[in-house]
Amino acid sequence: MITLCVLLWPRPGQEQALREYEDRVLALLGRHGATLVSRVANADHTDQLPYEVQVIDLPDQAALDAYLADPDRTALAEDRDRSVARTELLRVSHLT
Repeated sequence: MITLCVLLWPRPGQEQALREYEDRVLALLGRHGATLVSRVANADHTDQLPYEVQVIDLPDQAALDAYLADPDRTALAEDRDRSVARTELLRVSHLT
């Protein structure tokens, strides 16, 4: 299993657009056997601190690759470019 912590920063003033984009692409996770474990917004986000943090479990690298290449996800690239300034992916482990 792969567990990702996804850190997202919006373009200035695009917090709502980022959330709407993420709503759409996260809905595709199930197609690839993935699960959204947690999704939270940081009210105190800055250039250094992300606006949104997600934890996602995926069965394996093939599932992650398939999710990233999902045609319905890639079709939303313009929405992503308009709303998301920065994304960081961290491979993490569940501690409990």
